Formats: sequence, C-alpha cells, structure tokens
Amino acid sequence: MNLVSDFSVICRRNSILPTRFALIVNVADQTVSLSERVVAAVYDRRSTSLVSDSPAVTDHRYRLLKKFRCSTSRFGISQVAGSNGTPLGLHRVAEKIGDGWPVGTVFKSRQPIGYTWRGMPNAKITTRILWLEGLEPGFNRGGNVDTHSRYVYIHGTGDETTIGRPDSCGCIHLATADLVPLFDKLPVGTLVWISES
Repeated sequence: MNLVSDFSVICRRNSILPTRFALIVNVADQTVSLSERVVAAVYDRRSTSLVSDSPAVTDHRYRLLKKFRCSTSRFGISQVAGSNGTPLGLHRVAEKIGDGWPVGTVFKSRQPIGYTWRGMPNAKITTRILWLEGLEPGFNRGGNVDTHSRYVYIHGTGDETTIGRPDSCGCIHLATADLVPLFDKLPVGTLVWISES
C-alpha cells in the first residue's frame, strides 16, 4: 500500500469523512503530498445500476496532485507538549492565517510583526499559517498531546535553505512558492495526515 491508500484506511478506521483535498506529510522523506479525492460510485452487481452516490456507498480514493519538499522537527517525532517534536496522525486544518498579507510577512503569536525584507530575513514563521488540530483523542487531541494547543502549524520560513531536512521546532515548513498556492486552494477542515514513513 502507498501513503495515499494508507490515508484512506486511516480515515475509515477513525470514521472521518474524507475531504476534497488531503495533505500527507512523510517525515522520513521530508515531503508533503497534495491529493484530491476521486469518488467512484458503487453499482449493484445484479442490476448494474447505480446504488447511490452518498458517502456511505462510495469508494473514496485519492490521486496525487503534487509533492512538495518540507521540513519537520529537528527534535524528531513526538506527540507531547514541550517536546518540540512533530506530531503524527490524522489532523485537520483548523484555521488559516495570513490571507492578504504580502509574501515575507513575519508572524508572532499569529499576528504580523514585520517583514523578512525589512530586517527579519531569518524569521521562523512567515507568509501563511495553516494551524493544525488533531483528530485522534488521546494521541494528538486532548491533554498534553493536543496538536492545536501545541501551536503546530504548516507555515513559511525566512530561511528556505533548510527546506528538505528536519529543522523546525515541531511545525512543518514549506517554501513560499509551494505554501501560497496551497493556502489559497485548501479550505479550513482539510485533512492532514502526518506519517513517520
């Protein structure tokens, strides 16, 4: 099975309805894959007629649209608050921050505080933020493993030379050229699966 197939299995196992788009983060490869759902209708074998196109009786598959290089945590994988590790598991985009701000805007506590081209070239959080929320209680949701409370984002970085190797403090960094169109395309609620391999 590939990661896209694995993702579909994870959604079914957690009774999570698939979203039109999905992001699959592969920590081992330092990549993010953007996939789009393809819904294949289920037919009654006896009559060869369409049974229904409701989510309950359709086969949800994803097709890969694009793959991006990313950076995950230099501290490795961890679910626990204070670890600075990148959390694993099924998530969703809970909030989008930065729409309309110029490329290179620097954020602190999700508020714009300056620009990379005005004295902040190595800023840690830039351009756009996709704030993640865990969907697996006890694993990445609730208590001291809550991804949202840990402020784990997909975001830009002032130092794009680090993209492609672990360098963050738990978040997922993308290059501006990849992040901006992705931010514009993905609605809040889009599923994100972070996998170890």
